[in-house]
Amino acid sequence: MSSRFSYTSNFTKLIIVIEFALVSYLLYSLTKNIYNSYQVDQVIESFQKENSAIEEENRKKNADYLYFTSEEYIDKIAKQNLGLVDKGEEVIILSEKVTNPQQDQSEEDSAVTTLSRRSKMSNPEQWWDFFFGR
Repeated sequence: MSSRFSYTSNFTKLIIVIEFALVSYLLYSLTKNIYNSYQVDQVIESFQKENSAIEEENRKKNADYLYFTSEEYIDKIAKQNLGLVDKGEEVIILSEKVTNPQQDQSEEDSAVTTLSRRSKMSNPEQWWDFFFGR
């Protein structure tokens, strides 16, 4: 069998080399096209994510726009800032103690501190503190 291949012509060898070069080029082209397709898919995926984020933002802004242009919101702002009162409504004003309980706690702490300080004073010092306050 080896004698059979030993008599191949130079032309046949040249054809085989050209075929190997052609197959190598085709493999290179296929690999390059697959990689380019992968890159395009990645760009499409990133654009789809960006589009969905923009779509969500548009939905939120549209909902905000509808809320801020609604009659309820306009009525609420008119009542808060302009003192509008509808028929049958009564205005209730809450004191600072109800709206800010933290402030009450600090006032109580200062009162306790003042009482403890006064308990250590003599009677004349307490009167002095009462009238002239420190």
